[in-house]
Amino acid sequence: MSRREVQVSETLAHLAADFLARESNRESLITVTRASLSPDLKHVTVFISVIPEKFEATALAFVKRQQKEFRAYIRAHSRLGLLPSVDFEVDYGEKNRQRIDDLTRK
Repeated sequence: MSRREVQVSETLAHLAADFLARESNRESLITVTRASLSPDLKHVTVFISVIPEKFEATALAFVKRQQKEFRAYIRAHSRLGLLPSVDFEVDYGEKNRQRIDDLTRK
């Protein structure tokens, strides 16, 4: 991954975290774990974790509905020339890591 890809990816992850902190309904905690950017910088997948887990489907539906507003937020709060298309996914890697930690503690 080039330095530019890392920089844009981290910027988008921070912007997503700020946006979701502002826009979420506070029923659940939505945390941005990372952002994965395509090599051509045209598509980004923002990975989230949700606490409590029972609100995961609701939170994912919420963030997917907010994609257009998030792109507008990126446009207003960054100096990126070409805005990437945005997708949100639940970070199952983080969930699996937490499960492994729980199992190893026992």
